[in-house]
Amino acid sequence: MTATSESITQALKSVKGPDGKDIVSSGKLSGVVVTGGKVFCSLTVDAAEAQAWEAVRKQAEELIKSLPGIASVLIALTAEKKGGAPSAPPPQQRAGGPGAQPAGRAVQGVPGVKAIIAVASGKGGVGKSTTAVNLALGLQSLGLKVGVLDADIYGPSMPRLLALKGKPELIGGRTLKPMEAFGLKVMSIGFLVDEDTPMIWRGPMVQSAITQMLREVDWAPLDVIVVDMPPGTGDAQLTLAQQVPLAGAVIVSTPQDLALIDARRGIAMFKRVDVPVLGLVENMSYFLCPHCGERSDIFSHGGARHEADRWNVQFLGEVPLELKIRETSDAGSPIVASDPDGPYAKIYKDIAAKVRGALEGTGGKRAAPRIVIES
Repeated sequence: MTATSESITQALKSVKGPDGKDIVSSGKLSGVVVTGGKVFCSLTVDAAEAQAWEAVRKQAEELIKSLPGIASVLIALTAEKKGGAPSAPPPQQRAGGPGAQPAGRAVQGVPGVKAIIAVASGKGGVGKSTTAVNLALGLQSLGLKVGVLDADIYGPSMPRLLALKGKPELIGGRTLKPMEAFGLKVMSIGFLVDEDTPMIWRGPMVQSAITQMLREVDWAPLDVIVVDMPPGTGDAQLTLAQQVPLAGAVIVSTPQDLALIDARRGIAMFKRVDVPVLGLVENMSYFLCPHCGERSDIFSHGGARHEADRWNVQFLGEVPLELKIRETSDAGSPIVASDPDGPYAKIYKDIAAKVRGALEGTGGKRAAPRIVIES
């Protein structure tokens, strides 16, 4: 018998929360999605009660796993403040505000991981994921042990970019073993859902999924995790900056004004939450005709370099609009892996060398900021 969202919901009526009510009738359970034996849902509770509900979440996961035809389960525990709760700490504790102070609680890094960097963009379609995976391979070519976390929940690309299929192995009933490709450790929500399945998740579910992929994956030992962020400046970016001490961020943009407007927002956001911006990459910087060799600046040229100067951040390099980069990415064998001695791999390796230098300049570690969203 194949499990359905209805049958799973019915089964979960036997799970009771700390209040004594079952999680279905109490309205705590929502968003039950079943695809190919993989189950996703969320428990929405008050933030003050989140710790008490963790045991309930685990009990619900074990119950679903015991049902026939279930391959994997992910239950996001989403915590929300009750109405009337204070929306912000005193002004001196606000991120980026005058007199900002360190957070009162200690936020730990990922055990066995020396540094975590985010690869971000203000908008989609600028080649962020391709840049992220080639940057990771470039760092690996420098002798580092590297992992890749695909945090683009709504559009995971790493399974396709690295030709990875199947699902991660579960270790000890709770921890996931990352997949591996070209010597990289890789984790992506794309391993847990079918490629055509839309991720219709609210912000708190995204936050919980990213936290679990950081905390409940056997990453160690690694020198660096490269995180492929979703485009924009939303929940995923804030979650990552709040949950771990990010060593820095790399911003990817194309040269035209429309993309640069959004890149500015990305730079400003990371600066606001006190995450060092390691540099800016200008992707699709120019096009060289394969027949005549003539150069065309299809999306203009030099805009990202100008923005880097304007924001006083490092300009990491120009990546051309090149057919071979696209072909190797679509084939699941990124250019740095498939043609490591070629001219395009060299561009990414040079970028990686600058990123490594920037990491060494910041020490690779920093305290995670206290992030407050003001309405």
